[in-house]
Amino acid sequence: MQPTAAATPQLLRRVNARSVLGVIRATEVATGTELMARTGLTRASVIAVCEDLIRRGWISEVDARGAEQPANPRKGRPARRFELNSRAGFVLGLDIGAATTTAAVADLRGTVLGRSSQSFRAADIPAEERIGIVDHACRRALAAAGTSPERVLAVGAGIAAPVDRDGRVLANQQFWSLFDVGLRSALHELHGWTVLLENDANLAALGERWRGSGAGVDDLVVLLAGERLGAGVLESGRLLHGRSGAAGEMGYLDLVEGVGSSDGIASLARQWSAAEGGSGSGVTPGVTVGARRVFQDAAAGDAAALAILDRICDRMARVIASVASFINPEQVVIGGAVAESAGVLLPRITELLPRFTATPPRVTVSPLGGSIVSVGAVRHALDYVEANALELELAQ
Repeated sequence: MQPTAAATPQLLRRVNARSVLGVIRATEVATGTELMARTGLTRASVIAVCEDLIRRGWISEVDARGAEQPANPRKGRPARRFELNSRAGFVLGLDIGAATTTAAVADLRGTVLGRSSQSFRAADIPAEERIGIVDHACRRALAAAGTSPERVLAVGAGIAAPVDRDGRVLANQQFWSLFDVGLRSALHELHGWTVLLENDANLAALGERWRGSGAGVDDLVVLLAGERLGAGVLESGRLLHGRSGAAGEMGYLDLVEGVGSSDGIASLARQWSAAEGGSGSGVTPGVTVGARRVFQDAAAGDAAALAILDRICDRMARVIASVASFINPEQVVIGGAVAESAGVLLPRITELLPRFTATPPRVTVSPLGGSIVSVGAVRHALDYVEANALELELAQ
C-alpha cells in the first residue's frame, strides 16, 4: 500500500485552487455562494482562494455595478462574482500518428482557437525529422490562434504506443519504437514546455468523457477502430495504465475465436472488399476500395458491401464482448475517423452482444470524429494546468 501524502497547507491550497478553477472554468460567471456549494469549501476559504487567483492573473472579479442590485438595500451588497481569464494562457493538444500529426491550441476553457496538421514523408523517419514536423505543426497552430510559444502552459501529446504513468514509451515492438523520439525533452529544450505524453486511446477516452457521447460516464471504454484497434479505459473516472502502460492494447484479439487480429474497421473493410467485391458498384473481387466506399455501397443496397458490414458487426460484437467480460464498462464508444460511418453498425452490434457476454454495455459512436485524440490531449493539458496553477507563471 502506497503512503498517503500529508495534508500540508501547501497541498491544501493547491487542491482548493484546482477545485475553484474547475468550477469557474465550467461556467461563465460564478458567485462565492455557488463556489461554496460546488466545492464544499467555506466562504472564507473560497474568498481567500479567489483573491489569490486574482493576484496571480487566473481569474477576475466581475464589477458589482454590472450585477442586479438587491430590491431591499438592507439585504446587503451584491454577491461577489468571478470569471476565468480564459486567455491568460493556452494549452496545446497533439495527436501524433505514424503518418500525420495534428496540433490544436486551446484557451483555458478548452475552446480550440487554432489547428494545424502536417504529414510525415514516411513512417520510419529519423527522430529529429519527426520532432521538427511536430514542432512546425505546433508553431502553425499557435500562429492561427494568434498567440506565441511562451504563452503555452502545458502540452498534451497522444501517440499510438503504450506510455506508462511517468510518460515513458514502451518501445519493445518496432511500430511502438517509432514514437520513442524524445519528444518531451526536445520540446522542453526548444520552448520550455511541459509535455504530458500519453497513449492516444487513453486521451480519446478523456476527450470522449469530456465532450463526447460518454460525457460524465465514469466506467467507459473508447475503441479507436480505424486501422488497428486500441482501447482507452476509464474505471471510476481514472485511466487504467497497467505496469508499463499497455492496458488497453488489443494484441490478445489474435487468440479470440471469431476475431483473430486487432485489425480495425477501416482495415477490415479494405481487406474484405478485395476478397468479395461490390457487384452493384462495379467493384470486382480482387479490387480494394476504402471503408467509406464500402459504407456508401451498403447504403445503396449493394449485396457484397452489406455482407462486409455484417461481418464487421459480428467481429466488433465479439471484440466489445471480450472487453465487457473482463472490464465491465457502462459504455463502449467506437471512436476515430471511422466513427463518422460506424453509426449504421450499432443496431446489429447491440443485437449480437448478448450472445457473447452476460454484461453487454451500451455502445455508441463518438461525435468527435478524427479530433477525438486532440480533444483528449487538450483536456489532459488543462487538468495539469488546473492542478498546478499556483506553481505556473502566466506570461504578461
